[in-house]
Amino acid sequence: MRTSLETTDIFIGAFFLSNGANLCGIRIKDRVRRIAAFCIEGEGLDMLDEGYRTGRALVNPARLRDCLNFLRDVLFEFREGDARYDRRGKNRANKALR
Repeated sequence: MRTSLETTDIFIGAFFLSNGANLCGIRIKDRVRRIAAFCIEGEGLDMLDEGYRTGRALVNPARLRDCLNFLRDVLFEFREGDARYDRRGKNRANKALR
C-alpha cells in the first residue's frame, strides 16, 4: 500500500489533503511549461485514488475548497520565491478544519 505519491493534478492533490493526507513537498517537474508536482503522503492513498478515479469518492465540499485554496496559495508562494518548498507535518488546511 502506497504511503506517498506525486501528482501534477491540483484537484486530486486537494482531494487527498481533504481526506487527511499531508503535503510533503513541491517541485518543478517541467521548467519550460512551468508544471509543478505535489508530493503527498498519508495512509490509504491507493483506496482514495481508486475512489477518485472511479467517481465513487465522497468529500466534504468545504474541506475540499479549503485544501484547493491551500495548494494554490502554496504553489503561488513557491513560484514567486522560486525556491524549494519542503514541509513536514500537518497542513494549514487540515488544522483549520479540526
